[in-house]
Amino acid sequence: MDIENSKKQMRKGVLEFCILAIISQGEIYPSDILRKLKDAKLIVVEGTLYPLLTRLKNAGLLGYSWKESTSGPPRKYYNLTTEGEAFLQELKGTWEELAHAVGFATKNIQLS
Repeated sequence: MDIENSKKQMRKGVLEFCILAIISQGEIYPSDILRKLKDAKLIVVEGTLYPLLTRLKNAGLLGYSWKESTSGPPRKYYNLTTEGEAFLQELKGTWEELAHAVGFATKNIQLS
């Protein structure tokens, strides 16, 4: 069994939740999302982020606006829609339940 693949799948499972949580803090440019994810050790590349943003936008969870840039063409900034905010709250509840369940299931296991 490949441990790196297992780690990757665990990160992938929470990526959508993390992206929505980051965007919920205010309008944001994709490269800033990438930076925050990398800072959190959820290593993501543009080729992963942009399709996810498109999927979330097509699902009605994200909106965007174009803003002028001082260093090139206008930039697309993402924000959560009302539906996106509700969806994020549902995911947050699920995350809390999951974190509690994992904590309970592993409380007697030495994980370090």
